[in-house]
Amino acid sequence: MSLYLYELVPTGPAARTIEEFGARAEKEGGVLIEAQVTAGAARIFAIAEFAGCRAPALPAPELLAEAVDGPHEVRLVGADLAAIKAARPGAGYLVEWDIPAEIDMNTYLARKKANAPKYADVPEVSFLRTYVREDTAKCLCFYDAPDEAAVRRARDAVNTPVDRLHELADPRI
Repeated sequence: MSLYLYELVPTGPAARTIEEFGARAEKEGGVLIEAQVTAGAARIFAIAEFAGCRAPALPAPELLAEAVDGPHEVRLVGADLAAIKAARPGAGYLVEWDIPAEIDMNTYLARKKANAPKYADVPEVSFLRTYVREDTAKCLCFYDAPDEAAVRRARDAVNTPVDRLHELADPRI
């Protein structure tokens, strides 16, 4: 079983795009694991699992999306996939980090493991999970925090940059 990231720009209500994405993923032999929507519903970050095959490219018009970036194979770090499947947890914020080319997956994972305890220095922030692309082009880190400033303090604590920071909205919008 492999996980894949799709980034969608919806043309209408995000909930409808997520519904169409989930149905299409299922038709192609996959399952939607989670979908997070940026505030204002400008972008949807969807994670799907496909067994025994590469994830298909999905046509934007059929998903009620203006654009679809993906599929990109990702690795889940910092959380248990079964727990995510069972709870479908939300998050308050998403940080995208464009990983420098000189950092490979082993280096990334070692760095993540070494820095993770430093999140304790910012107790008002809860690190939830990360999806790192297998090509290490970028990672998506999910947090619960009182505000963007707290998320930035947490990123500073683990000495990791923020390329894009998104407040997340209810995916039912």
